[in-house]
Amino acid sequence: MEKSEYRQKILNKIPEFEQKKLFDVDLEDDPPSRELFPNEVDYLGEKLSSKIKTMFAYYAAKKFMLKMIKNHKLIISQINGLENLKNIKTGAILTCNHFNPMDSFAMEYLFRECKFKKKNLYRVIREGNYTNFPGFYGMIMRNCHTLPLSRNSETMKNFLRAVDYHLKNNNLVLVYPEQALWWNYKKPRPLQDGAFKFAIKADVPVVPIFITMQDTEFLDDEGYPVQNYTINVFPPIYQNKDKSKQENIKDMKKQNFDLWVKCYEKTYNTKYDLKID
Repeated sequence: MEKSEYRQKILNKIPEFEQKKLFDVDLEDDPPSRELFPNEVDYLGEKLSSKIKTMFAYYAAKKFMLKMIKNHKLIISQINGLENLKNIKTGAILTCNHFNPMDSFAMEYLFRECKFKKKNLYRVIREGNYTNFPGFYGMIMRNCHTLPLSRNSETMKNFLRAVDYHLKNNNLVLVYPEQALWWNYKKPRPLQDGAFKFAIKADVPVVPIFITMQDTEFLDDEGYPVQNYTINVFPPIYQNKDKSKQENIKDMKKQNFDLWVKCYEKTYNTKYDLKID
């Protein structure tokens, strides 16, 4: 199979973006997204129609995930540190590196392996992922416990209230703190503050997760090797009540990032070489 020219074009952007330190900018050629308004999102899932749509969306998403696993499109060989998430009794923010549109299915797989009885996994997604996708993927993006960001200030107020509500009700909220998706990129990138602000406000821990990968013999639809994922789950990070909010954001973010870097260096047997201010 010939390799996708589009994918190669995206990969060629990486050295330039690294040099310019544009670590939080998407490499993908995504179409412009429209503004998401407050009445379009049932963040708390309170409507009967939302509950029905979510039930059917999860049924379809589970079938799709199992089909991907069967067809070697999603390969997860190992989970390290499952107990670090499984033993969480409260709500929690989950942070994960963002390197593939399907890495959310790896996180769903991890969540299901924990076998929680009374927790749901919610995902913070970009505005365009909620508004732009048609068909099956659009249905998944809008109905599988997603919490879309928005440029609209009133929508964002609803978003922030919902994140806090779900965390305080012992649920898990997945955030990609690198912000942008860099396809099959192995290095940790600088983290944004949002995930840690959410955790501090709701007084819940952050559980850092870093997915490492290696080529397999199978090819994806663009002619590149399907990656074999190892999901690494680290001990929860808690805020220090004796420190200010800003100090905690800085400290928790550093702890998270340092764990990712250590995992990267150990897994790939190489020194982390990004120059970050």
